[in-house]
Amino acid sequence: MPALITYKTPVLVDWVDYNGHLRDAFYLLIFSFATDAFMERIGLASDDRDASGHSLFTLEAHINFLHEVKLGEAVEVRTQIVGHDHKRVQLYHGLYKPDGEIELAASEQMLLHVDLAAGPKSAPFSEASLQALRLLSEAQHDQPNPSYVGRIITLPSRQNTL
Repeated sequence: MPALITYKTPVLVDWVDYNGHLRDAFYLLIFSFATDAFMERIGLASDDRDASGHSLFTLEAHINFLHEVKLGEAVEVRTQIVGHDHKRVQLYHGLYKPDGEIELAASEQMLLHVDLAAGPKSAPFSEASLQALRLLSEAQHDQPNPSYVGRIITLPSRQNTL
């Protein structure tokens, strides 16, 4: 399966900083819109959420800023399922120029399926959503492993820097 493209946009004037670069917060906005589109692919579109009372909440998100992204540039998000269980899905979003192979930024995210009416409270995915997750995961088996999965932020220990 070719990469799952979940979001496309030009970089808008309100999204850039004093250096003409995409602001940090807008990387997350772009990745958030990609997550919304991914939700549609697994049966959690707006109408589905309204009908079922179920949604996804982001538990954790990491962003790696890899290359400059400037005003007016067109970008797209390519999304891979890293893993999932009956309540969670781990996603990897890569930001690219359309038809480009250089990853501009990456976001790894852990999302939790929730029942909004219950508090909200974690809840198992519906069978339809689980099936959609399985099918997308199987279709992505030939995709290369994402480069920036499982990274942590840390400084080297002082012993190693002396």
